[in-house]
Order: sequence, then C-alpha cells, then structure tokens
Amino acid sequence: MTRPAPPADLRPIDRLIAIMARLRDRQDGCPWDIEQTFATIAPYTVEEAYEVADAIERGDLKDLKEELGDLLLQVVFHARMAEEQGAFDFEDVARAINDKMERRHPHVFGSETYGSLAEQKEGWEQLKAAERAEKHGATGRAGSLLDDVPVGLPALTRAVKLSKRAAGVGFVWPSAKEVLDKLDEEVAELKAEIAGGDLDKARLEMGDVLFVVANLARTLEVDPEDALRATNAKFGRRFRYIEARLAERGKTPDQSDLAEMDGLWNEAKAAEKA
Repeated sequence: MTRPAPPADLRPIDRLIAIMARLRDRQDGCPWDIEQTFATIAPYTVEEAYEVADAIERGDLKDLKEELGDLLLQVVFHARMAEEQGAFDFEDVARAINDKMERRHPHVFGSETYGSLAEQKEGWEQLKAAERAEKHGATGRAGSLLDDVPVGLPALTRAVKLSKRAAGVGFVWPSAKEVLDKLDEEVAELKAEIAGGDLDKARLEMGDVLFVVANLARTLEVDPEDALRATNAKFGRRFRYIEARLAERGKTPDQSDLAEMDGLWNEAKAAEKA
C-alpha cells in the first residue's frame, strides 16, 4: 500500500528527517536504503563533500545549493542509522556541534579576547588540544597527538595535518629552505631507487617525496589539495587546446606524436600567460 509523503508544511529539516525515516522503514521503505550501513554510506559522504568543493571551485551557486543538500542528506542518513541503534539522533548531532562552536569561540560567546588572528588560531588549537586530552582521559589510555587525524582523509591533506600536529610541539624544520633541502634529499633517494630498478623501494621513496611536499605546502600556508586541483584544471585546459588544434589538422592525439603535442602545449601555455 502506498503511503503519503511527509507533510509539505513541515520545516524543511524536519521533513528531510521524516523522509529518511520512511526510506529506512523495514516494512514500507526503500530496499536499497534499508540495507545500507555506516560503512557502505561513508564513500557517498566523502563523494558528496568533494562535489560541494567542485561547485565552489566552479563558482556555481545553484549547483552548490543542490550539492549542500546532498551532503546534508548524508548527515541525516548517518544520524538515522545511529538512532535505530539507540546511539544518537540528528538532534544530538546538532546539539553537539552547537556546543562545540560555542566552546571554541570564547571570544564571541565568552569573555576571552585575542589581540590578533594569529592569537585566535593559537587559542583554537589549544582548545582542540584540551578536547583531545579530555577524550583520551575518558578512555583511560594515553593517547598520541596524532590519534584523531582521520585515516580516511585524502593522503596529502592528512600529511599536512600530521606534520602540523608535530610542528605544534617543535618537531618541524625552521623554514622553507630546510624543507626544500630535505626535498632534494628525498628526490635523490628516489632517483637512486629508480636507477637501481627496485620499484618497491621507489614507491616508498615516492611517498617520502610527497610527504615532504605536503610539509612544504604547510610551511608556505598553501593547501596542497587546492594547489593540485588548480594544476589539474590547468592541465585539462591545455590538453583540450591540444585536442582542438589537432582536430583542425584532421588529427586526434593518438595520430600525433610527442613533439607536435608538446609544441601545441607550449602554444597553450603562452596564450594563457598572454
């Protein structure tokens, strides 16, 4: 029997919560939604976050509205599954983030004052450190400074966060010059393994190179994911230029050669700079 959708006059967030409850209903819900778990939904949550970032990158506010809705659905989905297990519900999620935001902004909701943005950032990190210490105390075990850096983050982003945590306790190169020196060292080690033909070791050395690059990005206050996204976009523009020019010559890339395509690449590069 078809059941009516939740009333349209509900507050939008209440209607979304009710829709998700209906989708997860064991008798009348959606078979696909019913069989999902935290683990199966997690990849979709990550994907939706990236689609939000993509809409922002493109400056498409209409699309951003839709993608934020998709991301909100993920929060509601996870909260519903937790509610079914008696762990927490959406209200608990909202309450927790409300409390956290007030706690981490004592200069707005309390009597704390900061003399500069740098002081505010330092205060933020101190508050986060206190929260980590309290969390570890509640578990009854000594925790690592790195414990709550999520493993599921993109590797470059996680590398930045790991190095930032270590830098906070003094385990850090003093300046970009020292990081660049370390990068030269790691690249030399990578070259040696490539020359020796040991690809397993080369893979490890490649990881070391990327970690130092992430550390350099942190030192320069550059988001490596953002920088790489910009370069990916640049590569896409220039390669499409190559394809267009080759098409004018009646060719496709696989009918060309490196010399011709490299020449067109340089044309695209010069045109962008002009």
